[in-house]
Amino acid sequence: MPGTRDHARADAPPQDSPDPVSDVVRWAAFSCVLVPVTLLICGQSFGGAAGTAAGLVAVTCACRALLRQAERNAARTLAEQTVPHRGRHGRTGAGAHRGGRHPGGAGPVD
Repeated sequence: MPGTRDHARADAPPQDSPDPVSDVVRWAAFSCVLVPVTLLICGQSFGGAAGTAAGLVAVTCACRALLRQAERNAARTLAEQTVPHRGRHGRTGAGAHRGGRHPGGAGPVD
């Protein structure tokens, strides 16, 4: 049926997240809560579950920092690639201020 949600989803283009690193960190934070709760339900001691949670939090923070650094490096590299090289002396234009011929009265006077 054209008015159903499934039909609308099939025709819609895939939506990319504006910030994929935040999505990864959100899922990791969810895991930092879910894993210790699961351990407690399965009979693990509170100390063991707390230690596991602390380890997961530390790994999540380290991964987040590395992902952000990789994003910054990729953005910097992309910015450097899009800026054109200005040449040996940094001047722009073809022959600008190079002592070429100038039309109109620039020749020697007799």
